[in-house]
Amino acid sequence: MRIAVTGATGYIGGRLVPRLLAEGHDIVCLARNPGKLNGRSWSNEVDAVRADVFEPETLEPALQGCDAAYYLIHSMGGPGSFQDADRVAAHNFARAAAAAGVGRIVYLGGLGDEDDRLSAHLGSRHEVGRALASGPVPVTELRAAVIIGSGSVSFEMLRYLTEVLPAMVTPSWVQTKCQPIAIRDVLAYLLAALDDTAPGHTIYEIGGSEVLSYLEMMQAYARVAGLPRRFVVPVPVLTPRLSSLWIGLVTPLPVGVARPLVDSLKNEVIVHDDRAKERFGIAPTPLDAAIERALEHSEDLSVDTRWSDATTGPARPFQGDPSWSGGTLFVDHKEVETPAEPEDVFRSFARIGGDVGYHGFDWAWRLRGLIDILVGGVGLRRGRRHPQDVRLEDTIDFWRVTRVEPGRRLQLSAEMRLPGDAWLEWDVETVGNHSVLHQNAYFRPRGLTGRLYWYALLPFHHFIFGNMARRIAAGAEADSADRVAGPHGPDA
Repeated sequence: MRIAVTGATGYIGGRLVPRLLAEGHDIVCLARNPGKLNGRSWSNEVDAVRADVFEPETLEPALQGCDAAYYLIHSMGGPGSFQDADRVAAHNFARAAAAAGVGRIVYLGGLGDEDDRLSAHLGSRHEVGRALASGPVPVTELRAAVIIGSGSVSFEMLRYLTEVLPAMVTPSWVQTKCQPIAIRDVLAYLLAALDDTAPGHTIYEIGGSEVLSYLEMMQAYARVAGLPRRFVVPVPVLTPRLSSLWIGLVTPLPVGVARPLVDSLKNEVIVHDDRAKERFGIAPTPLDAAIERALEHSEDLSVDTRWSDATTGPARPFQGDPSWSGGTLFVDHKEVETPAEPEDVFRSFARIGGDVGYHGFDWAWRLRGLIDILVGGVGLRRGRRHPQDVRLEDTIDFWRVTRVEPGRRLQLSAEMRLPGDAWLEWDVETVGNHSVLHQNAYFRPRGLTGRLYWYALLPFHHFIFGNMARRIAAGAEADSADRVAGPHGPDA
């Protein structure tokens, strides 16, 4: 079939597309910025089309000729009300799918009993399902709870809470029952849903084989990861707001993402209807096996997608768009000549962040990350998807890759809390018989506070950014020398 996939740049969609291709389907990926798909192993095998659920006129042409469409979009973590944004987006998509003649919409939503005073997050998930089904196109809605897989937002929250805090005072929601499901089972259900022939709006509840509390999930993680049993004291006084601030402090999740998730943990999310198991015959993966597999993928660097891959809001202006970005732009420029080959220079600056760090003054970057966490930012704990490989829209600590030209250029956009917008960019060119590294730090301030921030840091920039450029060049020279020497040394 020809299948449209929204959210292909996100956690679920990025894993679903290669499985659909393996089944022989013809895939069209709808993305606000199709360039974000560049660098994926399957990007040359799909049709990447620009389409935005908030621009209805872009949807119908993109969906023309599609037999089915996956709706894997969520606005949580973005600016404004995610409930309003999700409602508008789903209605737009339903109308466009009907106009384009799409045969079925498959949607991944969330579990939860309608009579249980659902949280804003879960209530919005259910509302999106109803909005998609408001048109004539049949909708297969799969409802899941916590998804266990390397890089998933639920798994990362579980992982960091358990690893960072061997003993903790927790809110009462740690006793709420849920039914976690392995990411591989979710993908199996999504694939199987293509064969669903039920008319109208059909809801299937999907889950793993075990019903347990969040506390029991934490203890299961500790057991599989070889950690001592965690000592936990639940107390009733920690509100969702306080809990989300606490989670923002000890996990990579920003408060804007953590708060609706924490608020949802007051609701039991368990399967009450077994029709999905009967209809699709998918054997659930045990929780311990799902955690073990997620840890293996994290340790051997084979994490295909992460929760932070998807952008959390509309694309922001960057320094290459002066005609419409407006305002003052401060620039700190550093230039270093080096005999290293350009590809070695690129490889050296493409390794920045994560475990490698920032080529000196790492204590200052760690301090900046801590300050960012304390004011509700993401800090440095997102790390990197891969220690060397980099692709568009990757997250690197509190940066996001906004431009990458392999062998030549890398640009990072800051996602830390700042009184303005900031970017780091490296560019390497060949001049004669040597390479020239250009390093630029850009900052567009907001108001007086932004200007004071920039000028206050200027003395530190001189040392930190100057040292960074020199050490990037030195690392490239070392790589060039190692390659020339070969595996047996210079006299081989």
